[in-house]
Amino acid sequence: MPKMKSNRGAAKRFIHTGSGKYKCSHSQRRHILTKKSTKRKRQLRSTTTVAAVDVPAVRRMLPYS
Repeated sequence: MPKMKSNRGAAKRFIHTGSGKYKCSHSQRRHILTKKSTKRKRQLRSTTTVAAVDVPAVRRMLPYS
């Protein structure tokens, strides 16, 4: 049986942590930044964990992570 393929778009966006969770970065930080507050932009810099309901979908896209 051939190897399964990873979703390459997901592989670039999600990082598997040692505890079994997935890290990802925030959205909304590419353009139109003048109307967003400094606090909001600063908080968008950090990474976050994927919500528990979305983990099965990410796991399906990344079978070898």
